[in-house]
Amino acid sequence: MDFAETEFATAVETTPLLGSGKPDPADGLRPYQAAAVQALRLALAGGALRLMLASPTGSGKTEIGMSIIKGARLKGKRVAFLCNRIHLVDQAHRRFYRSGIDCGVIQGANTRGEWQRVIVCSIQTVAKRGLPDCDLIVIDEAHGVAGSAAYRKVVELAKGKPIIGLSATPWSKGLGKHYPELGGALFEQMIVATSIAELIEDGFLVDADVYAPGEPDMTGVKQVRNSFGELDWSDMEVGQAADKPELVGDIVSHWLKLANGTATVCFASNIAHSKHIVERFQAAGVTAEHLDCYTDEDERKAILSRVTSGRTTVISNVGILCEGWDFPACKTLILARPTNSLIRYIQMAGRVLRPFDDKDRALILDHSGTVKRLGFPTDEMPMELDDGKPKKASQSKPKEKLPKACAKCSYLKISHKCPQCGFAPEKQNDIAEADGELVKQERGAKKVKATQAEKQQFYSELLAMRAMRGYSDGWVSQTYRKRFDVWPKGLFDNACEPSEETKKFVQSQLIRFAKGAKHAA
Repeated sequence: MDFAETEFATAVETTPLLGSGKPDPADGLRPYQAAAVQALRLALAGGALRLMLASPTGSGKTEIGMSIIKGARLKGKRVAFLCNRIHLVDQAHRRFYRSGIDCGVIQGANTRGEWQRVIVCSIQTVAKRGLPDCDLIVIDEAHGVAGSAAYRKVVELAKGKPIIGLSATPWSKGLGKHYPELGGALFEQMIVATSIAELIEDGFLVDADVYAPGEPDMTGVKQVRNSFGELDWSDMEVGQAADKPELVGDIVSHWLKLANGTATVCFASNIAHSKHIVERFQAAGVTAEHLDCYTDEDERKAILSRVTSGRTTVISNVGILCEGWDFPACKTLILARPTNSLIRYIQMAGRVLRPFDDKDRALILDHSGTVKRLGFPTDEMPMELDDGKPKKASQSKPKEKLPKACAKCSYLKISHKCPQCGFAPEKQNDIAEADGELVKQERGAKKVKATQAEKQQFYSELLAMRAMRGYSDGWVSQTYRKRFDVWPKGLFDNACEPSEETKKFVQSQLIRFAKGAKHAA
């Protein structure tokens, strides 16, 4: 490919680091950033056209993108940088300008400087007006490409031109799907720059302490496919489950206990839920504000300015701050929106993992059950492009042991003994422990109703046992029904390592079945 071999193959150009929370001592790219640029160059030289760069939030994806753009621009090439939100267009334009990259903008009535060799574009505007003449396309937040008709249209129009997607969460369904009109996959190859764990080890991100004080009951709440192709609860239905006075009050009381005074971002279930959370914080004397997609642009900037300056302590939203919002001083994350979407979860968690002056650890208050379902945000993630084909449960790699909340302090842990408060629960007979209280379970009494999270956990463990032992789908359903008296319905098809409790339950059922068969004979 001529472009990749002769025009794009330039030396890595150094750029100042921006927005990392701590200045980098070297005036240039970090080693993994430089290696990522080199890997992209070699992949293009090898004939690949559409590449996905995977690099966590806070790793400097924009720095990598700017290095790529500068290299192409030095060769006289024209680059289009595509964004999916208006504020991301404005943010990218400002970042490029500060880095010495003169660029134009194609975004509705704000279009200007279209003659520039670098153009920051709104995907919505480009989809309507057509793609500008360019030699290279870079797509920000590229995990949204597969689920966007506008993006797929532009990618098809750009057939034959190199495209580089940037994403911290490249796990959307169909990102690696084959399209006849493209003559290949939507994205043909993934380049992994680094991982969250590696960035924490090297000091570029911070680890997080996670508490899970309480969560809404998601039993019976329906799930739908989101724009990333993942099954998740809809904002309307999840809001009905989460937006309750006692749950909202629980959010504020635990924040006052565990995070009082820290810069905080809250992700709520829907707009009404977010506003209710803000009202409760304000009633408690905490400066808090709400932000959503309907907030006027000038007011949005004013709100975020107050957050950045420290005049506002808590900023609550539904999802508008999931992508592209960089505020390293933000230490605390409130997860008030239950989700089964790994992409949504990791994007939210990434808001608080950037290091800052006196911030060596972040704090996550999970009032949604998300961490119990999906694991810690620092866990190893699935780094492969989804080809759009249905996946069998047996092909799912069982997750490492999922965290559980300490019964005494609500700190999420993997170990039996809590590393935070030192509490090590002892096995109780007919006694259930919850939030420091012992609730006696009378013999013969009606079983305590299991939460959706507990049902999901048991179902996921059964899927792993089925894969390991070669059991049938029917076995999974029957075993689940014996435990909860209902058939499995609306559950996430994701296997995880079976707990000792589940293994013992399965073993007891097998023994019971064997004894029954013996007596029948």
